Amino acid sequence: MKNLRVTGKLKTYLEWPLALIFLWAAMVILLFWRQGTKAGLIGLSFAVVYVVITLILYLGSTPRLMNEMIDFATQYGQVQKKLLEEFNLPYALLDEDGRFLWMNDRFMEVTGKERTYHRSITTLFEEVTDEYLPEDDETRSLTIYRDDKIYRAEMNRVYISELLDENSLIQSTGSEYLIAVCLLDETELARLSRESDENQVVCGLLNIDNYDEALEGVEDVRRSLLLALVERKINKYFNEVDCIIRKQTHDKFFLLMRKKSLMECEEKRFPILDDVKTVNIGNEMSLTLSIGISYGADTYLANADSARAALELALGRGGDQVVVRDGFRTRFFGGTTESAEKMTRVKARVKAHALQEIIDAKARVVVMGHKIADIDAIGAAIGIYVAARTAGKQAYILAEDISDSVRPVIQGFQDDTDYEHDMFIDEKRAKEITGADTVLVVVDTNKTSYTACPELLTLTNSIVVFDHHRQGDDRIQNTALSYLEPNASSACEMVSEVLQYFNEDLKLKSQEADAMYAGIVLDTNNFNTRTGVRTFEAAAYLRRNGADITRVRKMFRDDLSDCRAKAQAVASAEIFEDIYAISECPSAGLHSPTVVSAQAANELLNVIGIKATFVMTDYNNQIFISARAIDEVNVQLIMERLGGGGHINIAGAQLTDCTMEEARQLLKNTIIEMKKEGDIA
Repeated sequence: MKNLRVTGKLKTYLEWPLALIFLWAAMVILLFWRQGTKAGLIGLSFAVVYVVITLILYLGSTPRLMNEMIDFATQYGQVQKKLLEEFNLPYALLDEDGRFLWMNDRFMEVTGKERTYHRSITTLFEEVTDEYLPEDDETRSLTIYRDDKIYRAEMNRVYISELLDENSLIQSTGSEYLIAVCLLDETELARLSRESDENQVVCGLLNIDNYDEALEGVEDVRRSLLLALVERKINKYFNEVDCIIRKQTHDKFFLLMRKKSLMECEEKRFPILDDVKTVNIGNEMSLTLSIGISYGADTYLANADSARAALELALGRGGDQVVVRDGFRTRFFGGTTESAEKMTRVKARVKAHALQEIIDAKARVVVMGHKIADIDAIGAAIGIYVAARTAGKQAYILAEDISDSVRPVIQGFQDDTDYEHDMFIDEKRAKEITGADTVLVVVDTNKTSYTACPELLTLTNSIVVFDHHRQGDDRIQNTALSYLEPNASSACEMVSEVLQYFNEDLKLKSQEADAMYAGIVLDTNNFNTRTGVRTFEAAAYLRRNGADITRVRKMFRDDLSDCRAKAQAVASAEIFEDIYAISECPSAGLHSPTVVSAQAANELLNVIGIKATFVMTDYNNQIFISARAIDEVNVQLIMERLGGGGHINIAGAQLTDCTMEEARQLLKNTIIEMKKEGDIA
């Protein structure tokens, strides 16, 4: 204790009475000088008494004060330790290797361990591994779960040198440290966050797809009953999931629900889609529903607009399905049946007049299809070319990336002097002529990434799309005219219908009609799949314009190498899950391996018991998959999972950065996963 010295403000407080001695001395001198000896002696006496008392108090109280301060500090340290031990916040100290050195009472209560527990923190919380321990001055935070509780673990380093400071008994190099762990209970916060998320407002629009068509074959007295039964099923289903549903028009409804209710519907895959189809009181055609749902936008108005876009996407994909949009993500449910063909041609006539107005307002027209364009894309492009030329506009067809089977058709036009020498152009030329005064027409695809030259879409604001495939997330945006008809057999069928209403002066030549007729033949597998009344009407129109079946048949003749490759693909097919045929088509020596693989997929459908076929071929450093089905499996949904698309019974996908074996395994895993989820049977 003798070596302890008082410093700082306390020293000043204790020593200030000593400083007053000098004041007393000055006063005594002043008394001797002014008042005489007697007064000076009296002042001196009082000064001596003051000095004696001050010295006694200073010298006597300082040791006692130091003892009391030391006693207080000791008790204060014990109080701190007691408070930390009984602190309601779980707190612990670890060594450099993550082993427990000390923990407070609350930490022991949470973990069920004693202070003698000195094992690694990983043995208590498997979420905390060595790489999650803090480094340098950083604070690590991670979520851990313990006994139905959710904690946020805050960990940081506490350096021993900072604790010892100027301690002379223990020296530290400055690198030694402890790890402080604090657990923050976020169970209630997580519950409130979950409830807030579940209570998000979800907007939806419901549309009865084939309202007019289904009622045409129903007696007048039964129509109201049919609609009443359908509306009763719709209202009952959505009321059971706590959803507000209001009828807007005879075939449109508005939905408002919580996200929690939506999750329940998604978990059960929206059974209302199938329940509505069971309503039958003599109607030949079942009613189907299309639903667009959206949530997650910043405003209610934005959610409503997004729901409208989701409904349009559902209708563009053929209807009978639900499209859910969550920000930038889109999920699809249903759509496992073929959409009903609409007998009216009103839509084709309206689109034809709109196309004519758009072309008349611009100087030139550029037409392009999808990558590795087939005869359906080229045939449709030729039809648009004829329409543009009839309107007196310059027209060009982008035909650089095409399949070899189409080259003879293109060569036939190039050899004909009746056509411009630049009727078919390459990508470089297309970029040069495409501008603000150009109409860009995209045929046989609605996906941006699938177009022959996606860059052209950014060079003009006048974009027209003609496609018969179902829409997906990557659809072309900001179109001046979009004609999507998923129930059409081919793009050539759609263009043939439009040409009939485009201009009275329009007349196809036999060569042009042959190309368009060939496109229909290709996509319908010689009129065996996806054919309807309008398909044959389009074919009849082309026949009247000079299409010759014999010439078209010659276009589809295969050389010997194609036949051998096709036979090899059929012979080596693997039967998967008893109903799927998966095979590989060799591409070496073939001019159009993708076409041959598609033909092989069609051939495999003739095998008894096979419901869907998948033939893969390696071409241009990509794995092309041709998927075909008859009526029981929706191959479009399977191909969409792989980044592709198409129709219910005709679809395809392109895989990059993978081997043939990896592609085969990915396809199998996708089928198994979708069967578990109930998307396919």
